[in-house]
Amino acid sequence: MGASGGPRLSGMQKQVLSLYRGFLRAARSKSAEDRLKIESIVSAEFRRNSKQVDRKNFLYVEYLLRLGKKQLNQLKSPDTIGLSSLDISVSETKSPKP
Repeated sequence: MGASGGPRLSGMQKQVLSLYRGFLRAARSKSAEDRLKIESIVSAEFRRNSKQVDRKNFLYVEYLLRLGKKQLNQLKSPDTIGLSSLDISVSETKSPKP
């Protein structure tokens, strides 16, 4: 057990939590209104992914980590004022009728 008495975290879990904290820290450098929007989007995205992504799908989790790091670097830029949320739903496509 860790110092907090909770379960030990894997390396990937630590990376995800570090990324989440990084977004919250970066949000502090923005205006109060933008900060609230960023925190809301980040929280919703992490929560959604925690429910939809299989924890054993390491390749996809690593992909999301890389994507998140790129977004975090963009957010840290002084020119960036906020984030937007994009919901991409993958659905089965039907063959067109002849």
